[in-house]
Amino acid sequence: MDEGAVERVVRGLYRFTEAEITEHHTKAAVCLRVPSGIVCLLSALTIHNIGTQLPHQVWIAIPHKARTPRLPTLPVRIVRFSGASLTYGVEHTEFEGVPARVTSPARTIVDCFRFRRLVGKDVALEALSDAFHERKATFDEIWRAAEVCRAKSLVGPALEVLSA
Repeated sequence: MDEGAVERVVRGLYRFTEAEITEHHTKAAVCLRVPSGIVCLLSALTIHNIGTQLPHQVWIAIPHKARTPRLPTLPVRIVRFSGASLTYGVEHTEFEGVPARVTSPARTIVDCFRFRRLVGKDVALEALSDAFHERKATFDEIWRAAEVCRAKSLVGPALEVLSA
C-alpha cells in the first residue's frame, strides 16, 4: 500500500488522500461523529437550497438530555430537541457515503421560527418565502409541522401574510 494513502481528518475519522472533498464534507464528518444528531436549521436550509444562508458551522440537533458531544476540531452548533421534534419531519440521507438525518424543508422552516433568536427572524421569513416560491414546501406541510412542533402561534401570522 502507498505511504500517505490515508489521512486523519479528526479523531476517529480518516479519509483517502485522493478522495474528492465535496461541499458536504464537514457535514459528513459531524454525522459520523454524532450519529444520533439531526442536521437542522441553517445547515438544512443549505441542503434543501432554501434561502441565501451559508453557515460557518454545521447545525445539529440532539436529544434534550443527551450528553453534549466534544468535537473541538469541527465547526458545530448544537441545539436541543425533545418529544415529537426528534422524529417528525426527519428524512434519511447520505453525505459522502455517511448516513445522516436531516429535517425536511417544511420542518426546517418551522424550526427557523422556533429558534428565531438564534438564526434571526429575517432568516425565517426569507426561508418561508423562498420555500413557497420554489415549491419546496406547501402551506399544509408547513402548517402540519407547526402543529406537531407546537409552533402554530409563531408560524401562523407569517403564513397568513404569504397566503393572502
